[in-house]
Amino acid sequence: MTATTAPGQDTAHGTRPVPVPDSVPVSVARVYRFELVKLVSQWRIRLVVLACWIAPALFVAAVSQQGSLPVDTLFGRWMHATGWAGPLVVLGFSGQWALPLLTSLAAGDVFAAEDRLGTWRHLLVAIRSPRRIFAAKALASLTVIVLLVAGLVGSSVVGGLTSVGNQPLVGLDGSLLSPGDAAGRVLLAWACVLAPTLALAGIGLLGSVTLGRSPMGLLLPALVALAMQLAQMLPLPVPVRLALPGYAFIGWKGLFTGPEQLGPLLIGIAVSLVWALVATVLAYLLFLRRDFTSLADGGSPRRALTAGALPLAGLLAVTIGGIAIAAPISHSGIQQTKVEHSLAVAFAHLYRQQTDELHRPAVNEAQLRSSAACTKGDVADDAEGAGNDWRCVVSWHLPGVKATGTAVYQLDITPDGRFVADGDGPKEVNGYFLVRTPIGDEPNPLWQFDGNVDLLGTTKG
Repeated sequence: MTATTAPGQDTAHGTRPVPVPDSVPVSVARVYRFELVKLVSQWRIRLVVLACWIAPALFVAAVSQQGSLPVDTLFGRWMHATGWAGPLVVLGFSGQWALPLLTSLAAGDVFAAEDRLGTWRHLLVAIRSPRRIFAAKALASLTVIVLLVAGLVGSSVVGGLTSVGNQPLVGLDGSLLSPGDAAGRVLLAWACVLAPTLALAGIGLLGSVTLGRSPMGLLLPALVALAMQLAQMLPLPVPVRLALPGYAFIGWKGLFTGPEQLGPLLIGIAVSLVWALVATVLAYLLFLRRDFTSLADGGSPRRALTAGALPLAGLLAVTIGGIAIAAPISHSGIQQTKVEHSLAVAFAHLYRQQTDELHRPAVNEAQLRSSAACTKGDVADDAEGAGNDWRCVVSWHLPGVKATGTAVYQLDITPDGRFVADGDGPKEVNGYFLVRTPIGDEPNPLWQFDGNVDLLGTTKG
């Protein structure tokens, strides 16, 4: 390191210069380690890390041993059957509540804490580079977020496999996924939700920079996630639904159909990554423009609106337009022919599973030639949209039997395409009764089951 000279120092032999180091900024690696230690030294961060590494395992193990299961949650009805259902139940809960709150703690307060403590001047004197401060704080918060997500994944998987075991998993098309295939898809689903988590982290960084001491910066990622969750419950057109940066929190369910419904999921991931990049860049530019010599420059709601919210609103509009051009669908994506096809496919797979469990003569999906005819309320033709007023009649054929079998289902379809089929007779086909399986007595697989409609799929069955 080179040196300059400072004013002289008196000695017995006169005055001699004192060497002073140049103002060389500290490396990003050192600042990153410093910021990471600051984050993990907070009691609330330590507490949530501990909770993420322990609580999911305890939750999955406890629920898997209960008589009643969370059947209203995706894959909740299969928690008795396989240890791979538990991590997906935890994933559904995490996407709605846990990950937004954890992101708020890790990223929403990383800059605002310096404002409250009044330590910006000391930090700048020690590090001498606002750019490196921003990079270190962003990387430290990202590290903590990845650590929290890894804990949720590992803990829920360990809890499921320990309490239930490594059995096959029933997919959303009714097909049986081998333990190895189920493991790969579960881990991939958790990897996919990292993208919307990063989008919320970028929004948290932006809120922390623009709002300063205000607690709204800490709450911003959670509030944005709540707003997106409420929006997903509305009957929005497909382009608007996919343009929301949190769609990948629910789009991972497309990995558990055959063939995989990857279109909505990939669009959701790409949108989330774009939001993460844009929000982080905005936070970076605003951070560099800040006047650290002024104690009054500690965040402004007006700046948050003009330099933060308006650019992101513009990004949302551009994204909706781009998706509308690439996938010109102006409706909800839930159409009668899609519902009929998805229901018929799931029924055929589960009928084969029921046949095996009841030790009846083997039959495959091609022999069954299952089909479905659905109505929605009083609409019999070209029905579309979400609702709990779907009624479907499934027909199938057995080898050597001339008569056509029929079964009635009531469907409750959510705006994102997920449906729950509830058997409405005949009782011996889709009524409630217990079936003896290798893991114990389980409800008839054709009684109630989950499915999914591909929002971007064609209308041809």
